[in-house]
Amino acid sequence: QVQLVESGGGLVQPGGSLRLSCAASGIVFSVYAMHWYRQAPGKQRVLVAVITSDGSTNYEDSVKGRFTISRDNAKNTVYLQMNTLTSEDTAVYYCNGKRLFQSYWGQGTQVTVSS
Repeated sequence: QVQLVESGGGLVQPGGSLRLSCAASGIVFSVYAMHWYRQAPGKQRVLVAVITSDGSTNYEDSVKGRFTISRDNAKNTVYLQMNTLTSEDTAVYYCNGKRLFQSYWGQGTQVTVSS
């Protein structure tokens, strides 16, 4: 059974930082491209960052320079380090693993940026 379990969300003040984690099980993690998406209230889910199986990364424009995606294949975990957070970053953050025609989602973790 495939599971992706996110953690690390919460309430943070503007300008603060959070690190999200997504622990995967039931897949050969190292061959999957791992993604972080987010969905703000009333908006569509959008791709925030991706890291391929060979470690290449890409980011949505609004988070470039602030967010860093990384992976630890020994721990089957992908991370999203988020710095200089603003209210615009408030959303539910979802982890996703893709390989060929397979796609798996986590349950999401809430990130709220507010003073």
